[in-house]
Amino acid sequence: MALRVLVVDDHPSFRRFARRLLEAAGYEVVAEAADGASAREVVRRQRPDLVLLDVLLPDTSGFELAEELHVESGGPVVVLTSSRSASEFDGAIKRSSARAFITKRDLTPAAIADLLIGLA
Repeated sequence: MALRVLVVDDHPSFRRFARRLLEAAGYEVVAEAADGASAREVVRRQRPDLVLLDVLLPDTSGFELAEELHVESGGPVVVLTSSRSASEFDGAIKRSSARAFITKRDLTPAAIADLLIGLA
């Protein structure tokens, strides 16, 4: 059974890119969201296994949203993403409840699979 994924990013072009990439690799992208409020609603309705979550959203921080999702019982695995490098977030990634971080330029099906070994 394919992992069910929610892609959260405020840039439509990145959401389309991530959807195509993930679906071509056999993931089921159940929805896309442009902000934290929409993402929360989708997680409640769709119950994805994985949330690919942009660190910088217009209405919330990806770090804050990752923590909210982590606190929920049975919440999805969160992989943070950004066009910025991990070093630019001054340790916030390591302190977050997200399972992993990947830069947008490094997003590939193989990279996601490596991050999720043992999940499926």
